[in-house]
Amino acid sequence: MNNYVQFRARKDEFFETHPQSPLTQEQRENFAGLQYFPPDPALYFEVEIDQFSEQKELTMQTTTGDLRQYTRFGKVHFTVAGEAAELTVFASDHGFFIPFVDSQAGKETYGAGRYLDPEVKPDGRLVLDFNLAYNPYCAYNDLYSCPLPPAENRLSVAVKAGEKNFK
Repeated sequence: MNNYVQFRARKDEFFETHPQSPLTQEQRENFAGLQYFPPDPALYFEVEIDQFSEQKELTMQTTTGDLRQYTRFGKVHFTVAGEAAELTVFASDHGFFIPFVDSQAGKETYGAGRYLDPEVKPDGRLVLDFNLAYNPYCAYNDLYSCPLPPAENRLSVAVKAGEKNFK
């Protein structure tokens, strides 16, 4: 749990002080830190990835109407609050990427969805740590263009972990 506290403190410092922060100068003046759900060990998973036999390209629309290409790599399966869930894992030049929307989108979490950057274990499994789920930069500033999670990554369950909606 201490690692989450340190991670969040470093992220807050970046948002408040770094020239590449997504916050406007006005937002920085009143910035008191990002809001998070309490860390929940039940929302940390090490899962097998079911690779698709045919890995097709998918075009994701962004918040500004631009289009970005990703490869549909495979699916991961896990359980949240007793409910089975699955998400598609996308691949790009930057690694794996999981954009998702949960049932709290627009309430407790950012309406356009959040992101996970899963870690690949030496044995090929993926680490899905929803405590590290984060808002895309467009949640803070309309100047950013962020991929919107596709319909296949809309969860009916609430994922009460990671970053909350920015206010």
